[in-house]
This record gives sequence, C-alpha cells and structure tokens, in this order.
Amino acid sequence: MEHKIQTPITSEIATSLHSGDYVYITGEIYVARDAAHKRMKEALDKGEELPIPIENSTIYYMGPSPAREGRPIGSAGPTTASRMDKYAPQLLDLGMKAMIGKGKRNPDVVDAIVRNKAVYFAAVGGAGALLSKCIKSSEVICYDDLGAEAIRKLYVEDFPVIVVIDSDGNNLYETAIKEFQILN
Repeated sequence: MEHKIQTPITSEIATSLHSGDYVYITGEIYVARDAAHKRMKEALDKGEELPIPIENSTIYYMGPSPAREGRPIGSAGPTTASRMDKYAPQLLDLGMKAMIGKGKRNPDVVDAIVRNKAVYFAAVGGAGALLSKCIKSSEVICYDDLGAEAIRKLYVEDFPVIVVIDSDGNNLYETAIKEFQILN
C-alpha cells in the first residue's frame, strides 16, 4: 500500500502503516547519527533537556555531504541504523515515533517500537543524490562542532521510504526472506 503522510508522526499515523508499505513523508524531520546520539544520551544522563523536541519526532540516520551551489544539502543517503540501537529505545520511550535508516534493528529496538506504537522506515541506500532532491531546507540545530554529524532540521517533500518494522513488530526483512523462500 502507498501512503502520503505529514510530520509530526503520531501514534495514530504510525499504527496505520504496515510493514512493506511505501510512504512519502512531507514535513520536518531531524538528522542525527552516532556522535549526536551519544551527546543526547549524555544530556539525558545529566538530567538535561534534549536539543530537539522529541515528542512525535522523526530522526533520519544520515550524514550529508556538502551542498552544491543552490541546493540546501548534498547527497543524503541513509546510514546503518543498528549503530543507533543502543540509543533508540530510550528516545522511543521519550516520544520519538519514527526512525529512517537502512538495515536491521535489534530486538530491544523492535520491542520499543511496539511498546511506543512507533515505526522504522528504510530509505534506499546508494540513492543519496536522488533523496536529496526531496530535501527543501536544511538547518544545523546543535552540535555544530560535529560537522556532518551535527543535528539538522530538514524540511522534506514526498521523501520516499518503506515501512520495515511496523507498530505491531512485523519486520519486512524477516517476512520478505520467508516469502522469497516460499517462491523458490
């Protein structure tokens, strides 16, 4: 099934999506990778506020390349999501509703997705130049000293993703393998 959705992603939106659905996202999303997640965890451990509003947020695991002239961002392909697995459950418990990356997630992340009625999307790896065309603005929000790993706020239009893990815990990476084995 195909869906066009607007951010912020709520539990109602997340629960309407199913593993294998094609989704086009429009609205604000945040970019954060390993170093930014580590800093957010350190802030939470100190009892500090997060630098972004986490409730109903979407975080894209991506490190952009420099923008070409006239563009808000350079190539913007997904990074491997499992590198954020040690941070994701806590952010999901605090209200994050969606993550965009590539690759598998560990069982703790899947449990947190289900517990919090959230969703994990995959963006197509190797298509960063094409994905960047959906990004209409990019602004560094914090951790500027991290360079490409700084937290950014993006405005995206019809950003294409696939639901990998839905709010019921259905996992496209597992079901697709089983389906393929049945066909062979």
